[in-house]
Amino acid sequence: MRHEECEDCRKKSESKHRCKGCACDQFRKLSTNTEVDLFLSGGTILEDLVFVNFDEKNCCAFFNSEREGGQLIVVDCQFVQAIGF
Repeated sequence: MRHEECEDCRKKSESKHRCKGCACDQFRKLSTNTEVDLFLSGGTILEDLVFVNFDEKNCCAFFNSEREGGQLIVVDCQFVQAIGF
């Protein structure tokens, strides 16, 4: 029984910090409706995004795009190299 409890604690600890990186840390703290520009791995730049929320279970950050008429944009935080505020 004791070994199972330790395994459960280890799994919870690992999943809690699954999303790694500076951008992921910023999204955890970012206020809803904050406007940002994202610079993605590979050189893509996404401008004028409005932050909706961040899902730590799958590392997805959700944004509305002002340029695309409110289209929902979903980004894996681990592929964001920089954030412009």
